[in-house]
Amino acid sequence: MNIEKKATLVSSTTALFLTLMKLFIGIFSNSVSIIASAIDSLLDFFVSIFNYFAIKNSQKPADDNFNYGRGKIEAIACFIEGTIIIISGIFLFYTSIQKAINNEISLYIDISIIVMIISLIITILLVIYLNKIAIKTNNLIIKTDALHYKIDIYTSMIILISLILINLTNYYIIDSILASCISIYIIYSSYPLVKKGILILLDKSLDKKIVNHIKHIITNEKEVTTYHMLKTRESSNQIFVDVHLVFHCLISLLKAHKISDKIEDKIRNIDKKRKWNITIHLDPYDDSKEDNIELKDKNI
Repeated sequence: MNIEKKATLVSSTTALFLTLMKLFIGIFSNSVSIIASAIDSLLDFFVSIFNYFAIKNSQKPADDNFNYGRGKIEAIACFIEGTIIIISGIFLFYTSIQKAINNEISLYIDISIIVMIISLIITILLVIYLNKIAIKTNNLIIKTDALHYKIDIYTSMIILISLILINLTNYYIIDSILASCISIYIIYSSYPLVKKGILILLDKSLDKKIVNHIKHIITNEKEVTTYHMLKTRESSNQIFVDVHLVFHCLISLLKAHKISDKIEDKIRNIDKKRKWNITIHLDPYDDSKEDNIELKDKNI
C-alpha cells in the first residue's frame, strides 16, 4: 500500500472516531455546535473513504480506454469534497438558527469542553501528518483532505471558545451565533476546492510563472527560431506540455531531435517532484502563419 492510500485510511479512521465521540457528547449535552461538528466529522469519514478509492483508481496506468490515465479522478474528488463541505456548512447554519429561534440550551458544558480539547489535539496531529504526505507526494486529494481537516481545527477552536464562554456567562445564544459564523467560514473556505477541481477538469493552463519559465527555456535555445501552439495542463501529479518548435529548414532531424530532448530535460527540472508528459512537434518553418499554410497546401 502506497503512502497516499495509507493517508486516506488514517484520516478516515480518525474521522470515524471523532464522529462517534462528538455525536455521543453532542446529543447528551444538546450542543448544536458539537452535533454539527459530529456531522462534519461523519462527512469527513465518507469523503476520506471516497478519496481512498479515488486515489486507487487515479493511479492506474494509461490503457486503451484511458490514453492519458485516470488522473482527473482526483479533480472530481476535489470537486465532490468541496461541494459536500459547502452543503454541511449550509446545514450547520440552518441548525444554529433553529436552535436560536427555539431558545434551546446546552447541558454538561464541562464534559463538552474536554471532548472538544481532545478532538482539537487529534485533528491537529492528523493535519500535520497529511501535510507531510501532501508535500512529499504533491497529491491533490491529500492536499484537499489536509485543507479540509485544517478547517476542522478552526471550527473546533471556535466551538471550544463558545463552550467556555457559555460556561462563564450562561448565555446559550453564543452557541448558535458562533455556529453560524463557523458555517459561513466553512462555505467560504470550500469554494477554492470546488473551483480547483473544475479548473483542472476544464484543462486550465499551468500557473503563469511556470508557463513563462517554459517559454524562457525555449526562447533561450539559439537553434530554435520561434515556437507556437504552446499548451499546458495538469492532471493528478502529471503535467502535460505540447508545443511546436520551429528550426531552420536545413537542420538535420537528428540535431533538431537532440535539441528538443535538451529542452524537455530543462522543462522537467522546473519541478522534479511531478511527472512531465512533454510532446514536441518539430517544424521546418512557422506553419502557424496563414501564408505558410497556403504554401504547404500548394506543395510549394
